[in-house]
Amino acid sequence: MKKWLHICFLLIFISCSSGSDQQEEYIPIPVSLEVPILFQQKLIAPLIPADNPLTEEGIALGKKLFFDTILSKDNTQSCATCHNPENSFTDTDQFSDGIDGIRGTRNSMPLFNLVWNFDERFTWDGKEFSLEKQAFEPVSNPIEMHSNWIDVEKKLQNHPEYPSLFQLAFKTVAIDSALVVKAIAQFERTLISANSKFDKYLLGQVELTDNELNGFNVFMDETKGDCFHCHGSNNNPLWTDNKFHNNGLDATFTDLGLGGVTGDTNDNGKFRSPSLRNLAFTAPYMHDGRFLTIDEVINHYSEGLQNSETIDPLMKKIDQGGVNLTSQDKADLKAFLLSLSDYDFINNPKFQQ
Repeated sequence: MKKWLHICFLLIFISCSSGSDQQEEYIPIPVSLEVPILFQQKLIAPLIPADNPLTEEGIALGKKLFFDTILSKDNTQSCATCHNPENSFTDTDQFSDGIDGIRGTRNSMPLFNLVWNFDERFTWDGKEFSLEKQAFEPVSNPIEMHSNWIDVEKKLQNHPEYPSLFQLAFKTVAIDSALVVKAIAQFERTLISANSKFDKYLLGQVELTDNELNGFNVFMDETKGDCFHCHGSNNNPLWTDNKFHNNGLDATFTDLGLGGVTGDTNDNGKFRSPSLRNLAFTAPYMHDGRFLTIDEVINHYSEGLQNSETIDPLMKKIDQGGVNLTSQDKADLKAFLLSLSDYDFINNPKFQQ
């Protein structure tokens, strides 16, 4: 509250400076991300674009926009409609429906630790380079918010609060789409998840159960789960390589994935590996949400692989249908995967409306 009162005073001072032609300009307050210890040890610095540095005002504005239905054509949906904080910023439906009740064909991706996606390729098929560019499409997409940026800009410009907030964040009351997505991207870059049970285990703060420990060993064992190539290990706190793989979901493709973006048939059926963090909150799974449970996901890799021309070489046991885990190894692997869920993240008041 004190911070907000201070900002309000500065706005009044800027607009009503008496008896002087020279008005002091409010400077947005820079923000340095609080990088978790494990991330400091294992990763390089967060990727923050030079033309969109983090500021307190930009992040606050981005958060407000993220939860505001004003971005949609009929003022009924916000970014958070399909990226709910309670679900690690994803949707529990297989396919999210837009304002016209039309459903897409891909499952909504969770949003966290995006600031370490060093390739800067976002969405399931990698078509968007940078968070800013990714934020453009949902507003005008006819099966999502189905608005247009000219109308959105007008609504924001005529809003009783937004011009002042944009003045604070970007030193201008002239609102355009580029500044809107910059603010949203700033907020999204603060969404850091790093406090799961397994994180605490690596920091020596808790012990894992025998099942969780064996599950981690199954995950890392090339003769068993062999999961770490695409999803990292205790040396990669992201739990994804952020690369694109054909993981044997289909023998033929109705959705080309990365191939639809690059035009290279060798990329057909490849989709970005999602992080394994927060699986307790992010069902259903895979790019098309076909699996409702973690058990179904494990069964896919164990005995459900489908061969195709572009299947990833990492699916080494394709001829056997998968890695053929025992029932106990499956149960233990599930226990380990659930230990990567960060309950503090989904309850963090900084990320709530």
